[in-house]
Amino acid sequence: MYSTFLVSKSECMACNNQVLKQLGTLRGVFGAEMNRIEGEITVSHTDEVNRDQIWEVLISQGMPERRDDRLESEIETDQPSIWGCAL
Repeated sequence: MYSTFLVSKSECMACNNQVLKQLGTLRGVFGAEMNRIEGEITVSHTDEVNRDQIWEVLISQGMPERRDDRLESEIETDQPSIWGCAL
């Protein structure tokens, strides 16, 4: 399952890497990718972890939520992006 979160756009690669590393510590998360231009984080995970748990990690890492009506709260897809980060 893939879940997409809209966050503020970040220019700091070290901060972005720390966020991805922290997401990788959650049981059930097996990958994440960050689109810094669009301000989106897509997390690949199983049902062992829910959106609220993932969101808590994002908030604890200083990634404030960004509102956007064009995305649904949860997106399921078959193919991850080639720009993903393996955790």
